[in-house]
Amino acid sequence: MTMGLRQFLAESDWREETLRTNLWLIPAVESVAAVVLFVVTLSIDRAALHGEISLPSWVISGSPDAARQILAALAAAIITVVGVVFSIILVTLTLASTQFGPRMLRTFIRDRGTQLTLGTFVATFFYAVLVLISIGTTFVPHLSVTVALALTAIDLGVLIYFIHHVATSIQLPEVIASIARDLAGALKAETAGPARYAETAGAAGDAGLVNGPALDVLRARLDRAGKVVTAPVGGYLRFVRHATLVRIAAEYDAVIRLHYRPGHYLTHGHPMATVWPPEVADKIGRRLERVHITGPLRTLSQDIAFGFDQLAEIAIRALSPAVNDTFTAMTCIDWLGDSLCTIAVTWYPPVFHRDRRGEIRLITAPVSYERLVQRSFEKIRQAAGGMPAVLIRQLDALYKIMAVAPAGRWQVLLDQAAMIQRVNLRTVPEAADQADVTARYDALLALHARAMSASADAHQDARPDAAPGAG
Repeated sequence: MTMGLRQFLAESDWREETLRTNLWLIPAVESVAAVVLFVVTLSIDRAALHGEISLPSWVISGSPDAARQILAALAAAIITVVGVVFSIILVTLTLASTQFGPRMLRTFIRDRGTQLTLGTFVATFFYAVLVLISIGTTFVPHLSVTVALALTAIDLGVLIYFIHHVATSIQLPEVIASIARDLAGALKAETAGPARYAETAGAAGDAGLVNGPALDVLRARLDRAGKVVTAPVGGYLRFVRHATLVRIAAEYDAVIRLHYRPGHYLTHGHPMATVWPPEVADKIGRRLERVHITGPLRTLSQDIAFGFDQLAEIAIRALSPAVNDTFTAMTCIDWLGDSLCTIAVTWYPPVFHRDRRGEIRLITAPVSYERLVQRSFEKIRQAAGGMPAVLIRQLDALYKIMAVAPAGRWQVLLDQAAMIQRVNLRTVPEAADQADVTARYDALLALHARAMSASADAHQDARPDAAPGAG
């Protein structure tokens, strides 16, 4: 999979996320579909008027005045329901902002059920108005009136679905599970296929070539003689076109090192990247604005840490004295642990990208697995003082991660467990509760000891002099 194809897929995901996070696209599409449907049914009605075809017996018939009354009543009822739906949406968004945090609003706005419900009612209203104005002195679009009534019946089913959907979606476990599903999808996209490389294992050019100076040499060169490029605008970095940056760097025979990754905040006029050779830094800097997309909000596109932060935020709010919802915090810890287990072996984002000739042109600053672990546990631990149930659930999650993580990632898990144990000894007053937390901590240490022993035995068996008949 070439870098260009990877960028195309990444940009497609970003555009899809941008289009999905609004309340106008689906209603607009359905309104256009309503216009098309009106044109079709009106054409059939005119053909029936001229005797070219005959309408089925189930088509409603009546006078122009009766048709106008029916459609006027339908349009008035539908626009009233649209107002009710808008009110429910606003109440839901207000509740989400208060209970789950302002960053959760994006999850509710992008919900397809809400968008389809709103679009269905708006499209039906639009269709009914079009049919109403098409009624003449003697011409009655019987099929169009019948279709309007059928659409109204569908709207009733959609309204029932919407009420059920809202009642389900605002439940905290469902909100947490929804965020976790989005995070799982983003993690799968980031770790799937040959497009992902470890620093020591890939990120070669499109042809698999490896040429030019090594990564350490380029880093030293950038530190010594590189020129800093400042951010052209402020805002959260939401998307980076890596393949475009590689092409720009190759065009000037340069190397670009990014100081930030998607999810970081760029301050206008502050350092954003370093370029070598310094002579071309100004030219490259003028082109960087087109390959960086910034905005007021973070998204999951290229910003996996955002999903972990969302779950951690819900847990922290649940642990606040005003809420004091221990079970919600433990639910968030469960999902965080599940996500970290999923990528314990596969999370090795590329730290550099090569051009087609195999030379390193772009050095990035991806989020490490260790940092994801820290973001998942530290803030929750800091808010969980004196809460043994939460501390136990965190240690249980670390235990599960330790069971599947490679040896190189054990230390960050041990560090988090040690900090949790110190919080336990310092803040939990009841001796029995302290003992329960300590038992979980000791179990984690025992698992680590067994894993270390198994790793040492496997290493010993793999030595050439340990083969049967050796020596």
